[in-house]
Amino acid sequence: MSRSYWSSGGVTVTYETIRAWCAKFGPSYAARLRRRRARTSDEWHLDEVQLKIKGKRHWLWRAVDKHGVVLDILMQQRRDQVAAETFLRRVLAAAGAEPQDVITDKLASYPPALRRVLPNSEHRRHKGLSNRAENSHQPTRQRERAMRRFKSPEQAQRFLMPFGAVGDHFRSGRYRTRAIARRQFLADRRRTWREVIGLPPLA
Repeated sequence: MSRSYWSSGGVTVTYETIRAWCAKFGPSYAARLRRRRARTSDEWHLDEVQLKIKGKRHWLWRAVDKHGVVLDILMQQRRDQVAAETFLRRVLAAAGAEPQDVITDKLASYPPALRRVLPNSEHRRHKGLSNRAENSHQPTRQRERAMRRFKSPEQAQRFLMPFGAVGDHFRSGRYRTRAIARRQFLADRRRTWREVIGLPPLA
């Protein structure tokens, strides 16, 4: 059976080894990054996108704050009120506080779920308002194509949780920042990343 290899700095390993390393170390690195991030904003954007896994429909629920930081994701087979409530309770536990505003598209499952889980939050429904969450799905779609679709809901959840945190850490909004500010941003983020994964700082 043929294997694909990756080589850097004189070290050659298979891509399967890299995938195993990501599965082993990715969750702990992502958790450390989340602990270091600034307090999330009190405005949540929610959205859900359909993924086909082995011919069956699944829904990837995603919540981001107004800065585009991923608060949480959850793969589910349903898109009803029960699924919406399950996801909202999960996001609330991760964020640690209720938001002031929740912005969604016009999915009918959101209003009753929000009344039960986040009764003190203002709910705004408008297709255009949820663009921030919709845009956050784009890296997932790119990885889905690169990986030739996810193999199972569990595999998708395991991969996307660390992927979201690490992606957020290095994503700078390059078209909204000056080049000098972006270079400083990336230098700071690389310094933090070395601390998170246990490497000494660069001289």
